[in-house]
Amino acid sequence: MNDPIRVGVIGAGAIAQVAHLPALRRMAGVEVVAICDNDIAKARALAGRFEVRDSYDDIEDVLRYASVDAVVICTPNHLHEIHAVAALAAGAHVLCERPLALTLQGVERLLQASEKHSKRVMVGMNHRFRSDVQAARGFLAGGDIGPLQAVRGGWYTFQPPRQLAGWRVRRQEAGGGAFLDLGLQLLDLGLWLAGWPAAQRVSAHMTRQRGDGVEDMATALVVCENGVSLAIDVSWRHMGEAERFWFDMVGPHGSASIQPLRIFKDVHGNVVDVTPTGASGRETPFAQSYRAEWTYFAAVIKGDVNAPPPRDQLALHRVLEAIYRSADEGRDVML
Repeated sequence: MNDPIRVGVIGAGAIAQVAHLPALRRMAGVEVVAICDNDIAKARALAGRFEVRDSYDDIEDVLRYASVDAVVICTPNHLHEIHAVAALAAGAHVLCERPLALTLQGVERLLQASEKHSKRVMVGMNHRFRSDVQAARGFLAGGDIGPLQAVRGGWYTFQPPRQLAGWRVRRQEAGGGAFLDLGLQLLDLGLWLAGWPAAQRVSAHMTRQRGDGVEDMATALVVCENGVSLAIDVSWRHMGEAERFWFDMVGPHGSASIQPLRIFKDVHGNVVDVTPTGASGRETPFAQSYRAEWTYFAAVIKGDVNAPPPRDQLALHRVLEAIYRSADEGRDVML
């Protein structure tokens, strides 16, 4: 494929504005040809800002008239599955923001649609593409700190109630609150780095301001059959100087953490800092990860990378559903 990859952006919300469109604008060999949002004024304004020719208020019109090779799904969570399946059926490759669907069955249907129509689907787990994560993964793969035994991660942000209006506070549409928004990414990252061990036991607790709303704080412990454990703690209610993010990996011979990247290992009974040195780029980890994600997805579309279907998302959603069941029922859940 020598012609530019024609991309349609479905959904004109924050993640399209601050992540995908800035990354796509800087990529060679990619052309954003359409922006779609049910708020057509918003779609037109964003199209003008990023010099995109066409704007639409219906994904069906994008798929019918814009001749897209691929779309990125940035719509509310409950629309991910239906929009992704429609795009696949129309012959477009799909990069879908997390989650792929709200249910395990929905993920399965999406994967079946990808296979049926011979089009690629990828979930937007951008943290996998961070340079610090890739460096830590190299130390894990090389055995420098040993096989992964434990992950301890968390993410605290401040989300004023006025920013959480609409679908984000309705569980039927959002699928969940702080854990789905923040914790799912950390859970995916930990299980991916650990090689997707089978989860055995899940224990979770969530705090909700309203009984029928979504959680704004959550803690989950996942213990796998091979002994690997993952503890994830998230909050939308953090009040401090800045948001907090941490992701620590522990092995028998050392440890690693990101943001900032630090690697330590046991060398003859001494703790030695073996963190790679080198000039850091100007990009934030956030911007760099989305650029790398799109570079990878473009290579998949062109056939330069033979990426497997994201069936790992089935395992992820089994654990996710167990986490919410544990919190709802107030007990450990065995898988």
